[in-house]
Amino acid sequence: SVSGVDQYAIRAFADALDDIPLALAENAGLSPILELANIKSRQLSEENPRIGLGVDCVESSVDMREQGVFETLIGKQQQLQLATQVVKMILKIDDVITTGAGEGY
Repeated sequence: SVSGVDQYAIRAFADALDDIPLALAENAGLSPILELANIKSRQLSEENPRIGLGVDCVESSVDMREQGVFETLIGKQQQLQLATQVVKMILKIDDVITTGAGEGY
């Protein structure tokens, strides 16, 4: 329900979040695309888009609550804020380099 240019930034951010389970599955020797598809289909079938489904490398359960894995909301918020700040800093550096490149330095 977001319109304009903002929708592209939100989509890119959501796509970047998909990289986490993809990397976990790949590092565990699983099929990354299949694992991500399983997680997303479970979220849709349960009509529950909550955070709490993940990649389990040993057992068949992907429900982190069943596994006894809990993370605080404040921890997740701080991680996302830090990642966003890092991206902003990288983009600012890129803007400075691009601006300075035309000045012959």
